[in-house]
Amino acid sequence: MAKYMLIMRGTDESNAAMMADIDEMMATTRQFIEEMVKAGVLLAAEGLDDPSRGVVVDFSGQAPVVTDGPYGETKELFGGYFLLDVASQQEAVEWASRVPAAPGSKIEVRRVAGSDEVPQAAQ
Repeated sequence: MAKYMLIMRGTDESNAAMMADIDEMMATTRQFIEEMVKAGVLLAAEGLDDPSRGVVVDFSGQAPVVTDGPYGETKELFGGYFLLDVASQQEAVEWASRVPAAPGSKIEVRRVAGSDEVPQAAQ
């Protein structure tokens, strides 16, 4: 088994479409989460707050610069994630294909590296 993160990415338009019928989207999402729990693959799931309430710490210069949201010309924003424990990337993709998402949204599927894959400090 391997861990995969399904990263939900949305645009202003897809987020607005989702918010237009938030009650139905939440009900559909709860049902999807229940399916993942019953299948024994869900490790965690979290959604993020509105980006206007966030900040960006930018390391482009010599010192970090902190900027309050909302963000400028961002085309996609990370809106939340599902963390799954599945047998393969293909299984993770199959679950990602079933995520209730608004048109224009994207789901990025990425394997979570195990602790044995992290480079160790030179001895």
